[in-house]
Amino acid sequence: MNTTSQRLAIIIKDLRRAALTVGSGLFLGCLGFYSISSLILGGIQQHLHQKLAFFRVAEPFLAHLTISLAMTVFTIMPMLSYFLWRALAKPFTFSRTLVFWFVVFSCFLFYSGAAFCYFITLPFGIDFLLGFQTEQLKPVISISDFVSFVSIFVLAFGLIFELPIFMIFMAKIQILPRAVFEKNRRYAALAISVIAALLTPTPDIFNMLLMGGPLYLLYEVGIIVLKLLRIP
Repeated sequence: MNTTSQRLAIIIKDLRRAALTVGSGLFLGCLGFYSISSLILGGIQQHLHQKLAFFRVAEPFLAHLTISLAMTVFTIMPMLSYFLWRALAKPFTFSRTLVFWFVVFSCFLFYSGAAFCYFITLPFGIDFLLGFQTEQLKPVISISDFVSFVSIFVLAFGLIFELPIFMIFMAKIQILPRAVFEKNRRYAALAISVIAALLTPTPDIFNMLLMGGPLYLLYEVGIIVLKLLRIP
């Protein structure tokens, strides 16, 4: 078995050990958040100024489950980050201090991205998309579509904001040196466009730009941080 395969096996083994803890956390979190999911949904509706409807019998129940799951993932992100970075760091013998800072900045970037989406991007995007209504054409938004749109958008923004920390990791383990990121900006822009198209809940160009634009800026931020940290 070559070195890469050995390292991959170590990472997978460590993540499998953490799977039970993560699964338990997701289950208990969903139970807890489901009891207050109506309050959470009401707060989101008030923030985004939307009235909702449902068209299937089970739709409200499934929407509340989606809210519960999304809020659980959002809440246990520090635990998820710890297990992920512990597994990734083990084959490369990173120090505990380094793992700690990876976890801290991962969480900081995730929550920053989620907050940026919830308070800035999402209200602007929804207002823009609903701005095409007329006297003859009024929106009737289903609760399932609304909850899925908000949940996926907020969590996806949180995840893509972690791009700089993964760039630092890839450069530090010498898989993708800083020069690769600097010389391949055009390919990065293309990959970011594809990622934005896959992650945005709707296929329109506007939502792609709302996600792709900040993601490319973060790519440039990652290069700057690599220079500041003097990681080749």
